[in-house]
Amino acid sequence: MTSHPFDTALVLTPDFDSVPDQFLGQTSPAWWNMVGPFGGITAAMALNAIMTHPARLGDPVALTVNYSNGLLPGAFKLVATPVRTNRSTQHWVLSLRQADADGVEIVALTGTAITALRRETWSASDLPCPDVPRPETLVRLAPPQSGLAWFSRYDMRSIVGPLPSQWDGGAASSDPQQASLTQLWIRDEPARALDFSSLVAMADGFFPRVWLRRALLVPAGTVSLTVYFHAGPEQLAETGTGFLLAQARGQGYCNGFFDQAGQLWNERGTLLATTHQLVYFKE
Repeated sequence: MTSHPFDTALVLTPDFDSVPDQFLGQTSPAWWNMVGPFGGITAAMALNAIMTHPARLGDPVALTVNYSNGLLPGAFKLVATPVRTNRSTQHWVLSLRQADADGVEIVALTGTAITALRRETWSASDLPCPDVPRPETLVRLAPPQSGLAWFSRYDMRSIVGPLPSQWDGGAASSDPQQASLTQLWIRDEPARALDFSSLVAMADGFFPRVWLRRALLVPAGTVSLTVYFHAGPEQLAETGTGFLLAQARGQGYCNGFFDQAGQLWNERGTLLATTHQLVYFKE
């Protein structure tokens, strides 16, 4: 049986005899972006090291990854170390290393995460799911340009805020709250049951807000990505292979960096995760 492209990209081999908590992996051309792998798949690989670690306690509640260098095609080493374990929470430190073009090993990603044994408590959401058209009423987006292999790994259906049709410096709206807003439905292609790792990858499924805010195709890339998990295994199981409603807005733009905040709901309107990014852009 052929493996799903997402699962193939996440394959990690324990190498604990060489280095404690170390896994070996390989980049996947199926998830290539303009100059390296799609950032979401790299974050998902980091989380997968935790999810497959024999010492893991509980499920993810928070993940932060910092992209210090673009990954090259080929092998890499990923270390996921549980640095503190309490009765119900566990703290992790992450590091992904790879040899550069000169054979010098560099750190390409650092990160932290928290997993926990979650207990049933009072629950609520101050972020209600927006009232939007259903995914089956919308047309699937075509890849914006050649060379973005990762884009074809998703079925995306735009509601609000697609990529500009003209890169002419004209904002989509005079209202900043609306000018940087994107809403879209997203799921794996081919369809795949949602899990924590695929949720992390989809949290990075937004193009940089500065492109929409200004309609200029300036160089941009994520520097830091954080995902907070509001769903447990039960909510992921309820989601199954369905679409997620993904929403993102930019916030502050200043001196070459901006941040964007996002949310992901399932088709039942359950808030699954919120996310925050710091993005570099160049003029």
